[in-house]
Amino acid sequence: MAQIPTLEAAPGQAGAPAPRKKGKLGLILTLLSVILLGGGAAATWYALSASPDKGKKSAAATKHEDAKSPAMYVALDPPFVVNFEAEQLVRFLQVTVQVMSRDPVTVDLIKQNDPVVRNDLLLLLGNQNYATISSRDGKEKLRQQSLDAVRKVVKSAGGKSELVEAVYFTSFVMQ
Repeated sequence: MAQIPTLEAAPGQAGAPAPRKKGKLGLILTLLSVILLGGGAAATWYALSASPDKGKKSAAATKHEDAKSPAMYVALDPPFVVNFEAEQLVRFLQVTVQVMSRDPVTVDLIKQNDPVVRNDLLLLLGNQNYATISSRDGKEKLRQQSLDAVRKVVKSAGGKSELVEAVYFTSFVMQ
């Protein structure tokens, strides 16, 4: 016998297979992909917009706290020349002085107040005893007094006196 062609029933008619429900699964997949793509885009934007120096600054700040800044020296030129009496003789003292700090603001304060620093150091140097400053201990004591005098000037100028770390005599000639 011959086969009779049959037509499949249209959807919604009796005997027709039920249509697939893509709605819920498709909606869930679409939402998940939007969330993932949005999160990825937000993370990328945050990473790219964050300043690359932020991490370096905090690391540099930590490093700065651990390691000291480089020393800066202020040469007090010309050399100091004072005369003083020693056993009825007139003696001369010539001293070249440099002041050391690690703070640029303090260095600027010393430079701006150079006349006051020089005045105070000249008065200090002129009041010395030849026998005292002939010894190493006497020179160290004079160096400490000089440091105190410079710190006093820095403090009176509005700076932090403790940031003046040292005074060095780079030349010390007595005659």
